[in-house]
Amino acid sequence: MVVRDAPQLEILWHASTSGFMSHCGWNSCTESISMGVRIAAWPMHSDQPRNAVLLTELLKVGMPTKEWANRNELLRSSMIRMAVRKFMTSSERDEMRKRAEILGCAA
Repeated sequence: MVVRDAPQLEILWHASTSGFMSHCGWNSCTESISMGVRIAAWPMHSDQPRNAVLLTELLKVGMPTKEWANRNELLRSSMIRMAVRKFMTSSERDEMRKRAEILGCAA
C-alpha cells in the first residue's frame, strides 16, 4: 500500500535519473523539464496527448511510448520493454538529454 506520494522532484533531481516515463500531466511535464530530465510519453486523456506532442515533437525532450491513435489498445509489458529500450539506446538520446538540460536551466 502506498501511504503517500513519491517524492517526484527528489527522484527527478537525482543524478542517476536518466529519463521519466510519464502520463504527461502538466505538473509532471514542468517538473521533468525544470529538472532537465527527458520523458517517455504515455498520455492517457484530457490535456495529456497535447502535452506529449509538445514534449516529443516541438521541444524534442522525449519520445512517445505508444501512439495516441492506439490509445484503446492494451499496453503490454513487451511494449513497455521495447519503448524503454528504445528510449535508453536511441541515437537521439543524447540530443534529447541536452535539450532537456538546456530547458531545465532556462526554467
